[in-house]
Amino acid sequence: MSIAKDLARIAVQEHELQFTSFDEETAWRLGSRLRSLAVERGGKLVIDVRRFGQPLFYTALPGTAPDNVEWVRRKSNVTARFHRSSYAIGLEMEQKSSNLFERYGLAVADYASHGGCFPLRVLNAGIIGSVTVSGLPQRADHELVVEALCLELERSFETLRLP
Repeated sequence: MSIAKDLARIAVQEHELQFTSFDEETAWRLGSRLRSLAVERGGKLVIDVRRFGQPLFYTALPGTAPDNVEWVRRKSNVTARFHRSSYAIGLEMEQKSSNLFERYGLAVADYASHGGCFPLRVLNAGIIGSVTVSGLPQRADHELVVEALCLELERSFETLRLP
């Protein structure tokens, strides 16, 4: 696994996975799709879909803990701040041998640059929110979100998945 290859693919994912519109019904479908995927695979996840400042879908599956809720909050803060996936920001920090505190002065209590949060981009509007999961290893959290977005947007996950 090459950080540069992952970052290049994530940039493509962030560009390609755009909605033409996004409302409460879209958030419900996306969150429900993620929940179904997690249940089918026995995942213990917290799932959050939001417009910035407005939660639209939330669920905590059996086996999750309050720590998962905090991871969701901290990952979503990263995406809200940088308008990038939390995994991409984490990989960039790793590549630069740095972290969010050293580079930007962001407190670890409020920001987590670990995979699992992905920006919700609407064509001609930009980034309007995020979708976040917590409960799997960070790469798997990221990939699950991308898979659900691909299903919702009728895009090929095989083409967009990480190498």
